[in-house]
Amino acid sequence: MKRAVIVCVVAILALLPVVLACGCLAPAPLTGRIAFASNRDGNYEIYVMAADGSNQTRLTNNPAEDTMPAWSPDGSRLAFNSNRDGNYEIYVMAADGSNQTRLTNDPAEDRMPAWSPDGSCLAFNSNRDGNWEVYVMAADGSNQRNLTNNSAWDTAPAWSPDGSRLAFNSDRDGDFEIYVMAADGSNQTRLTNDLEWDTVPAWSPDGSRLAFNSDRDGDFEIYVMDTDGSNQRNLTDNSDWDTMPAWSPDSSYLAFGSDRGGDTEVYVMGADGSNQRNLTNSHGWDADPAWAP
Repeated sequence: MKRAVIVCVVAILALLPVVLACGCLAPAPLTGRIAFASNRDGNYEIYVMAADGSNQTRLTNNPAEDTMPAWSPDGSRLAFNSNRDGNYEIYVMAADGSNQTRLTNDPAEDRMPAWSPDGSCLAFNSNRDGNWEVYVMAADGSNQRNLTNNSAWDTAPAWSPDGSRLAFNSDRDGDFEIYVMAADGSNQTRLTNDLEWDTVPAWSPDGSRLAFNSDRDGDFEIYVMDTDGSNQRNLTDNSDWDTMPAWSPDSSYLAFGSDRGGDTEVYVMGADGSNQRNLTNSHGWDADPAWAP
């Protein structure tokens, strides 16, 4: 009996390299929470769910549109867009939906909030100067100032994990490309250059990659590249739109919105594009996923 056990163990160890090579081992479990926007109840609200798609819960409830949730680095708050006061402004609330507070108050539109890694600041888009630019403000809404200033559209800011840089998209060179700049707005540099729309960058928490949308292959897909713009490759490949990538805290997964099933739902996949599957199935519009840190 002892000899049989030894033989069995040796056989398993011999097969281990093959199992590892073919990727047969189960992926890491989906953990944490994902916030997202949905119109399943008749208007756009912010929801939250477990990362495996269970326990979907509404956090906001008003007749306006609440979209683009963004988690604070400590997971205690969510910033989001809302037009509940007549035009889009940036709001913040506790992670359970309580204490909803407006941070911006401008006749123009303020959208797409993004927290700095230390939680002290929020970057966002605004067209208050006549065209869309990237702005930044303190987490309490004070000290609002623009980081970009040109006659093009600069939108969708995303902080690097160390807080030293911001990625964003801009059409300043004729079509939307991904750019990066220092956190003070200096040294603005283009990373993509393919004459199509490359938008909505998302920095991986390990700091090594940027995911983004691109329609370079005919429809919007999720792409990934190194943070210097090299090694660009697509992760999704179908005839529908895949948009708004959001990394898991360990950089091993990406959540995204897709209309591949006829309705827009939140999907998840491995960071290499493997094992794509939907998390929501509301037959409405579920998108703008944001993974809690």
